[in-house]
Amino acid sequence: MSSAPDETPADEVARSLSLQHGVISRTQALDAGISPHEIRRQLRRLAWVLLLPGVYVNHTGEPTWLQRAWAAVLHCGDSVLCHESALRAVEGPGRTHRDESVIHVAIDRDRRVISPVDWLVVHRLGDVDAKVRRNTSPPTVRIEHALLDVAARAPTDFAAVGVLTDAVSARLTTGPRILAALEARTRIARRDFLVRVLSDICDGTHSVLEHGYLHRVERAHGLPVGTRQLAEVTPTGKVYRDVAYEAFGVYVELDGRATHGTAQAHDRDLSRDLAAVSDDKITLRLGWRQVYGDQCSTAARTAAVLARRGWSGTQTRCPECP
Repeated sequence: MSSAPDETPADEVARSLSLQHGVISRTQALDAGISPHEIRRQLRRLAWVLLLPGVYVNHTGEPTWLQRAWAAVLHCGDSVLCHESALRAVEGPGRTHRDESVIHVAIDRDRRVISPVDWLVVHRLGDVDAKVRRNTSPPTVRIEHALLDVAARAPTDFAAVGVLTDAVSARLTTGPRILAALEARTRIARRDFLVRVLSDICDGTHSVLEHGYLHRVERAHGLPVGTRQLAEVTPTGKVYRDVAYEAFGVYVELDGRATHGTAQAHDRDLSRDLAAVSDDKITLRLGWRQVYGDQCSTAARTAAVLARRGWSGTQTRCPECP
């Protein structure tokens, strides 16, 4: 941290506290010109409070998530937020992740830092410089690598898909960017599965439900290949069809709670369905049960609709078909 011309030690400390949400390390204070005696005086006055060894916060109340995150990064030195903590930092205000109690920090694989508290987890990461963003506040692993780390250790494949599709749907990144990051990772759990999921995302699946329809209904039962996220201009504006069987005038819309959860969104969906009817097209609106519970029945009914609209193919049976 370089000082501005004519900046006093107190000015430099104040600047650090402002940039770091009220958190400063002992090393930063000493480098700014603050004496050890002055640091002890700040602690006696409770102007600063020890948050982690060698790291202070400038109030006595409960530290915020960002303050704990900054404290973790400063305590570990030359480190960045990673895993769920990097995703939480990227989301910022209006976040969808909760403020998890655990802070995840990544350091270079050649270093070793022992966590002094149970809420700080330290990960050792190879080729750190190629995977981080140091201009963020706090610095973080690039979102593509954070997503891969979280998806790789998700409790289920279903949860892993959700991690990736949610990020792409929220426009935090893109499927090709995550796939490119994965190609640079030689050692990661679920690698083959993640490659397949990301390939589907690159082809247009933007949610767990869309991914499930592709694999459990369409591919598993030999239905024709639909077009994903087809853009159309309707009287009410531009819309995107989840799955379009254009040759047969059939749309499939996947109603997952994450993307169709509000009354306004529901109204838009109904208007979109009406627009399709006026164009002599059929909309099949499916939910979680139709894709993850009754997928075989859903495939049979979808195949019947497609056949009535001119599809000459034959539905195949999956291992779960009765």
